[in-house]
Amino acid sequence: MTAHHLVPAPWSVQDGCGVLELDGATTLGADRELNTARRWLSRALGAATGWDLMPDPAASATISLRLDPELDAEAYRLDVDTAVVIQAGGPAGAFYAAQTLLQLMGPAALRQAPAAPADRSADPWPVPRTSIQDRPRFGYRGAMLDVARHFMPKDNLLRFIEVMAMHKLNVLHLHLTDDQGWRIQINRYPKLTETGAWRRESSRGSWRAGVFDSLPHGGFYTQADLREVVAFAAERHITVIPEVDVPGHSQAAIAAYPELGAGAGPVEVWTRWGISGTVLETSDTSLEFYRNVLDEVVEIFPSPWISLGGDEVPLTQWQASDLAKTKAAELGLPDVAGLHSWFVRQLAMHLERHGRATSVWDEIGDGGLPDGALVASWRGYEGGIEALKNGYDVVMCPEHKLYLDHRQAHGDAEPVPVGFVTTLQAVYDFEPLPENVDPEFPGQLLGAQANIWTEHLDSPRRVYYAAYPRLSAVAEVFWSRPEQRDYDGFLARLTGAHLMRLDAMGVEYRPVSGPNPWQQRPGVEGWKRDYDAEQRTAAG
Repeated sequence: MTAHHLVPAPWSVQDGCGVLELDGATTLGADRELNTARRWLSRALGAATGWDLMPDPAASATISLRLDPELDAEAYRLDVDTAVVIQAGGPAGAFYAAQTLLQLMGPAALRQAPAAPADRSADPWPVPRTSIQDRPRFGYRGAMLDVARHFMPKDNLLRFIEVMAMHKLNVLHLHLTDDQGWRIQINRYPKLTETGAWRRESSRGSWRAGVFDSLPHGGFYTQADLREVVAFAAERHITVIPEVDVPGHSQAAIAAYPELGAGAGPVEVWTRWGISGTVLETSDTSLEFYRNVLDEVVEIFPSPWISLGGDEVPLTQWQASDLAKTKAAELGLPDVAGLHSWFVRQLAMHLERHGRATSVWDEIGDGGLPDGALVASWRGYEGGIEALKNGYDVVMCPEHKLYLDHRQAHGDAEPVPVGFVTTLQAVYDFEPLPENVDPEFPGQLLGAQANIWTEHLDSPRRVYYAAYPRLSAVAEVFWSRPEQRDYDGFLARLTGAHLMRLDAMGVEYRPVSGPNPWQQRPGVEGWKRDYDAEQRTAAG
């Protein structure tokens, strides 16, 4: 049997194959290369069952993890008969098999402590007898989380990663800096967090309403915090890509160090949502500042990519800046617009000297991409397709398909209804390339990424509401091929078992039938958009 990403439940009754009963005598064994997965499974399963799971040689253990070099690194085979035997191509495959095993054991296996009454604590845990072969479709299965607009405390961030891992997602793109907040400690520049991590208030709902909440907001991660986050994620085979956004979306940094800005006079950390006109000056001072910042970033994050953002850069301040106009003339650029890509390329070359590649949003391609950049295509598919044609690696994350902060249904019941209607089925039907596009390119489509922006998600509860169960659907899309997917089947598995897994993990998701009363935000104005209407307008 070949598994989809979200394990159907329960095969044992349907298939008539019976169950294997695990109990407190269960032992775990693993080939040396898979010991990390064994230790993780021992902690996770031991927490839920209360068992003291002892290690045992892989050949005789109740649950054994074995390396099979014939399998791809993220592939695995899980056989449940008289024992549980996991064969994996590498540590990641073994970890994914361990996640599947917990899913087979039922939602209670995902809890942090035994949930059964004390007099039933010794009851065996049944596992369906089955055979599963599984491997992912894409090597990059990502989620972007914006912690700049609303800060997510470290313990909540670790929990967010744990739930990602249960879904076999393997990249967390962490958006750490923006106009509204700077969230990463930089030792050389302490004002980035002393000043840049705090704002005096925030827009309440859409900035177009002109309503503010009068509540200070802030927070940041120390470098020790972020090293812990990176290690926690790595144990779950998740790569953390940090984003330090330049040259726009930088007002928090400019508030802390005014000499970085292209405009006249000091600014505060921005309190409004939208696109700020405050941008970095194209000066040696700004470039040297950010080179020093990146020197500390690469010491914290071992990711092969460091994101420089590069999206949404208004030109007004550069058009009024003598320095910017002189720099554009020196570089032989027709106007200051070319400084956008030039600025990012200077920092990309610095990262290259550290042995790192740059990740950027697709509009950098309008003026020329840095060599070897990974392009995140958010303005639809076009930027990504063009990058693929030019030999760049690409991750697809089109706004109208994979922005999970966008509203989930028509009507006013959705809390702070912003953006396009992005239903659970619409997300499940997503394909990283349109049907009429030839998939053969010089560049490589690494995968896709769902983006969770937090202007209107002011707490972990609100993040989970926006993310799940749509991120469950996204995870299955990233993992499985189109011919393996069926929305009705997914919906049956979701409501039949998977939502109970999310319940066990404490994820306050949006019910399929619509938001609970306490999840709504009556009276908070959103900004509804219609994708088809916008496309017709753009086409003239």
